Amino acid sequence: MNTTRTALIVGANGGIGQAMIEALRRHGWAIRALVRSSKHDDPYVDWRLGDAMNAEDVRAAAEGVQLIVHAVNPPGYRDWQRLVLPMVDNTIAAACAVGARILLPGTIYNFGPDAFPRLSETSPQHPTTAKGAIRVELERRLAAAAERGARVLILRCGDFFGPHAGNSWFAQGLVQPGKPVRTLRYPGAPEHRHAWAYLPDVAQTAARLLERDAELADFEVFHFGGYFVHGRELCDAVRRASGNTNVRLGRFPWWLVTLAAPFVVTLRELRKMRYLWRTPIALDDRKLVGFLGDDCYTPLEQALRRTLDGLGCLPAADAAVPAQA
Repeated sequence: MNTTRTALIVGANGGIGQAMIEALRRHGWAIRALVRSSKHDDPYVDWRLGDAMNAEDVRAAAEGVQLIVHAVNPPGYRDWQRLVLPMVDNTIAAACAVGARILLPGTIYNFGPDAFPRLSETSPQHPTTAKGAIRVELERRLAAAAERGARVLILRCGDFFGPHAGNSWFAQGLVQPGKPVRTLRYPGAPEHRHAWAYLPDVAQTAARLLERDAELADFEVFHFGGYFVHGRELCDAVRRASGNTNVRLGRFPWWLVTLAAPFVVTLRELRKMRYLWRTPIALDDRKLVGFLGDDCYTPLEQALRRTLDGLGCLPAADAAVPAQA
């Protein structure tokens, strides 16, 4: 690949990491990926064995790169207190050492009721959960790193979904991968509006922002608006995307989560995030649209069709028909 720009993806095996690999490659970046397993067959990626919890591994993988995408998160909401901050510290140290910009796909966890229902980039960060407090500290450390010579770009998003986003609310809660959708198990009331972010759009938007790196501040934050829809709208879009007008809008079994929570760590942590399905929280994207334009988002029905196809939720005949680009 004829390029002088190299990006290191930390967390390349996750949905965010895979989407960033595809988007950055289209924009001419050479890709390096830090992974814990050598079983990867993409010849266009420079795979480096290592662990995000090991500072030396991250530093070695970052040698010569201009960008580090910090796309790593503990799976299933587990071990945040033990893993999240040490991992970002390792990314910060590596970025400072090699002079790279850090890209962080952010969340809305670090906001509390005083900032709801519409979040801007400068909304106060007073979370009410332990995970939210960790995200606040994570961003604080990134801001401090920017004052020490690092550069940071945060793109805050709602709940991710996409063809390769298996570890997501949509893939693990609302539908069942590998099976046609018959019931959309919505975690909120039917009229509850929720913020969704289509991962290919998120990655493409991040890549477009990085194309204008010289115009970005050393510590820059944008909000990705995505789709802010209620349960009935989402179900209607799934019906159209799947071609099945009989898809039913059902309820996510919170009662079962409550019963199992004392025995399953992931469900216990999941239950703590239920407030996101009781309060409508939107991301104000006026800054992003003003900077890039209003063409950041794929139409919802197209995004859902590609997602359902990738998750194996479309009939074989339908899945074989290419989605419109």
